Amino acid sequence: MKCLILAAGYATRLYPLTENFPKPLLTVQEKTILDWLIEDLDSAGLIDEYIVISNHKFAHHFDTWAAEKTQKITVVDDGTSSNETRLGAVKDIQFAIEQLALDDEMVVIAGDNLLDFSLTAFVRYAKQKGTSCIMRYFEPSAQKLSKCGVIEIDENDRVLSMEEKPAEPKSNWCVPPFYFYTQADAKLVKAGIEAGCGTDAPGSYAAWLCAQTPVHAMEMPGRRYDIGNLESYENVQKEYKGLC
Repeated sequence: MKCLILAAGYATRLYPLTENFPKPLLTVQEKTILDWLIEDLDSAGLIDEYIVISNHKFAHHFDTWAAEKTQKITVVDDGTSSNETRLGAVKDIQFAIEQLALDDEMVVIAGDNLLDFSLTAFVRYAKQKGTSCIMRYFEPSAQKLSKCGVIEIDENDRVLSMEEKPAEPKSNWCVPPFYFYTQADAKLVKAGIEAGCGTDAPGSYAAWLCAQTPVHAMEMPGRRYDIGNLESYENVQKEYKGLC
């Protein structure tokens, strides 16, 4: 199983901290955001390679970081050098698949989020379901729902519909940027792009996929810390205590 880590963004809302340095390598409690994520997943022994998808501007930072790790970590440079020329998350996934000739199950995660629960529970949930899977959490704010992926589900957690940044959300189930794709479904990313699925938000492929094949949604068992601006980074520095 591979783990693809989306880390090709430019984090402009965190300037000046991220003007010349990637957000996933910022430290929280003396550990980088990426280290928190990888050490958690690695504890279950389910991932045989971590693939960090970077832009050209920050790839060398990830190379330096990866060189000191014991896990197998591959850094993929998507060749972009500015926020205006970025490929977008879904095209970055396909870029890595093509560059490395990937043909495996995939956990796809954003490299700039922290969790107070273990992602290994999500991977085990997906393996039990035998389908591609996403996570969900209840979001009461209509304003926040309009800025994320929103799903409808049935009584068995199967996703009935998913829409990115809906003007009129159909439910209060919001989707964080953590996904599991079966080997077969990971091969369909190119088809999704060609069919016109969005490519900027990582959930756009999942939204297309759930209309093609069964996708299930696990309720998130804890809290997610999204580091989007300087204020949220300062808050997470004070609040984050690691895994529960």
